[in-house]
Amino acid sequence: MNAPPCKTKNIGLLVATLATVFLSGCSKMSETIRDENAGMNGSFEWTKSGLPVNWRLYTPNTVPTGDFDLIIDQTESKEGTQSLKFVVRECSATGGWHSPGLSKEYHAVPGETYRVSFWIKNEGCEYSIRIGGVSAFDGQYETIVKSRESTNTWKHFEHDYKMPTGKKFDRVRFEMSILQPGSFWIDDIRIEGTSGKSVIPTAR
Repeated sequence: MNAPPCKTKNIGLLVATLATVFLSGCSKMSETIRDENAGMNGSFEWTKSGLPVNWRLYTPNTVPTGDFDLIIDQTESKEGTQSLKFVVRECSATGGWHSPGLSKEYHAVPGETYRVSFWIKNEGCEYSIRIGGVSAFDGQYETIVKSRESTNTWKHFEHDYKMPTGKKFDRVRFEMSILQPGSFWIDDIRIEGTSGKSVIPTAR
């Protein structure tokens, strides 16, 4: 017996909806290669398959609307022998996993103050760097810098961030996004408690 037309239509719509949800869930929003020996890897000295390990990276493989290269640059560095370089020809201004960039989360204690520091060079990009306390379902961020200023020498940034209290935030999240095309370098990222003890990267 054939199903009534309305039921057939509803079943088809349900199947199409479930397929869309399934395919969306399978899309990679970032790439990560982990290596327990590399620690934070804030100077990008540890790499595998052309990517710095222990970072969540928004790459050409995961940002289909962008046109850019992510490069381990051994000719430019502030600490160690290399830095991370983005050469961006086209990108979204949305930020996060929609744009070229990177992020990482680290164990953190509510009420504790963490000092974030890093070095950048920039040729034409607009970029944004922010820090925030996060949980599995929520986050509260501060923007450290959002700029289009070009600088042909390394520029240092430092920011103190106090983890919110009264919320179930147990991690601090660092995120960098490139919002307009150009060339951008970042190196020597550090996140330390005010006691001077570096935080330990989570497995996320």
